[in-house]
Amino acid sequence: MTAAVSLVLAGCGSSSNDGGGGSGNAPAGDDGKLVGEQEYLNAPCPEPAVKPTQKEFTYWSMWTKDEPQGRVLQKAFKCFEEKAGVKVNVQWLGRKFLTQNVAPALNTDTVPDLIDQDTSQVKAAVVDPGGTQGLDDVFTMKIGEGDKTVKDVIPSVLYDIPQNKDKDGKLFGVPYELLSNGWWYDKNKQKDFKEPKTTDELFAALDKAKAAGGAIAQDGDIDFYNAYFLTQIAEKYVGAGGIQKAVEDKTGGQWKSEPGLLKAAQYVEKLAKGKYFIDGWDAGKFPQIQQRWADGEAAFLFVGSWAPSETREYLGKQGGGATINYGSFQFPKPDDATHDTIEFLPVVWSVTKKAKNPEAAKAFIAYFTNKDLARGIPAVADNLHPRAELPVPDDLKQLNTAFTDSKKEKVVFMDSIDSLVGGTYVKNVFYPLNNDLLKGKITAQQFIDQIGPKTADFWKNQG
Repeated sequence: MTAAVSLVLAGCGSSSNDGGGGSGNAPAGDDGKLVGEQEYLNAPCPEPAVKPTQKEFTYWSMWTKDEPQGRVLQKAFKCFEEKAGVKVNVQWLGRKFLTQNVAPALNTDTVPDLIDQDTSQVKAAVVDPGGTQGLDDVFTMKIGEGDKTVKDVIPSVLYDIPQNKDKDGKLFGVPYELLSNGWWYDKNKQKDFKEPKTTDELFAALDKAKAAGGAIAQDGDIDFYNAYFLTQIAEKYVGAGGIQKAVEDKTGGQWKSEPGLLKAAQYVEKLAKGKYFIDGWDAGKFPQIQQRWADGEAAFLFVGSWAPSETREYLGKQGGGATINYGSFQFPKPDDATHDTIEFLPVVWSVTKKAKNPEAAKAFIAYFTNKDLARGIPAVADNLHPRAELPVPDDLKQLNTAFTDSKKEKVVFMDSIDSLVGGTYVKNVFYPLNNDLLKGKITAQQFIDQIGPKTADFWKNQG
């Protein structure tokens, strides 16, 4: 995977000690309100339904110890040791650990039992080399809430998908955090703003914002951030799996024969030629341009559901008391498109193939699905949990409403093309051409004319 991909989850935390709210002593889900961090950390530990015979396991983490998810997990580990007698040996390694730590260890005897990351990265770095084992049995485990099992509380649309299966068709990941994305704006600065329902309305809003001083902030040094524009629109024309189909066509012909892909590229060309991105967007270093949005230099930011926590943390460190009243909306479906889509990306638990303590690791996965532990993801980490009945942080309520709309077709971020061939296709073919398109260096037609042959060459070089 490219180094940039590891930034996807760079800000899936919260700078707030309260995690965005407080409610009396009601457990999460009973009244739909968030508890504060201290209340969560000090709450009694739930009883596990599954107590393994193995008394320890090793976990290599994508998080750092002191960030919100790290604090949530430390609470869960303490509880699991207290209630099940299982010690968790943790290494807090950070976002790049799959490629830097796990992948190199796969051919050794020093592998962790449990790992985590988003499905696309786990698949590219660990699953495809054969480094995980199936977790279908975990979904039938009880979670300590009567007879409820993991599959009873996590919607199958979030895990029973091709992107979460190994080559034998086994599920390799159990989701515990849910990411989505959208356009972000400050309701306090745009009090008369009406969320666009059509492409024309979106471009009218961008024109108005550009005239007022700045339309879109975009950290142009992050390849996959740049890719969101094309993939979002392409998915509305070709649906889930459509972009991946073009990538996997070894002749490269699908890029030209599928008209929706050209239409999506033309949409991006319109964004580029319209000069909607603020000056310097493609010359900064992440997160400088995003911070300029937080400072009010641009009206809109398109990025993942981690935007509020990242920008709030930035403003807090700046001092001065500046705040943002976060609003979000989705790309409107073009009039001639046929798929009303929204993107998502599950952060999942996975168990390695060489795990020495798989029973204990699997039991913990089921235990952490219990609502009294799972509620820490929204309450402390300011993110969405796959369990629909858990409370939603205020900043993410509009996004969550869009995501839970049953009429919307769910698509994994970028149609999961970053998970293919260890991430090498996007690195060598898609990202460079997409960057040129978004920066106005090539036209939509040139993008299509070039990506087909380069896709064919890529596959020839794979042997």
